Amino acid sequence: MHETLAYLPQILPAYIAYLVAVISPGPAIMAIIGTSMTHGRKAGMTISLGIFGGSLTWAIAAAAGLATLLQTYAMALEVLKIFGGIYLLYLAYKAFRAVRAGGELPIATMEQKTPAFKSLVLRGYGIHVTNPKAIFAWLAIIALGMPQGAPASVAVLIIAVCCTTGLLVFMGYAILFSTSHALKVYRNARRWIEGAMAGFYCFAGIKLLTSNI
Repeated sequence: MHETLAYLPQILPAYIAYLVAVISPGPAIMAIIGTSMTHGRKAGMTISLGIFGGSLTWAIAAAAGLATLLQTYAMALEVLKIFGGIYLLYLAYKAFRAVRAGGELPIATMEQKTPAFKSLVLRGYGIHVTNPKAIFAWLAIIALGMPQGAPASVAVLIIAVCCTTGLLVFMGYAILFSTSHALKVYRNARRWIEGAMAGFYCFAGIKLLTSNI
């Protein structure tokens, strides 16, 4: 344990970098916000679990030497980028359909249409695990906090602290945007919010598909 703590000067900058990345709005955070405002706190927290699972997947992969794997199988990353972009465009399409539906949804109707637990978890996981940006973020965090020669316990500590923080941030967004005030705002401006979500996902999907990674 003492050997691990000796690397705290390297771990701290890595944690700060992760904190900035996880708080910043992106497809994952927008999915949590949109789900929480549309279907309530439970749904928002459920999709957060899926997003957390995706983050944990890339964290472990990065610590296990994903950089070497990506250098060997560069095509795999390109395929992942395409799938991620298409998935974001699919989410944009769904949000656009909600805009066209129009009208104000009563709370009871919203609750009846809440996606199943498994569906929400898989949606959250899919958003995060198909986002190549998340891969490179974790590669940078592991590289920053784990210098050459560092024991495996350092990677375990980085992943444990960062992922715990990430889960708290995701759940915090879900709780914040599922309050009665947030739900009131959603019901009063539903079409504008869904329109913004559609535009965001469309922009993110096109940007991902056309980016050079």
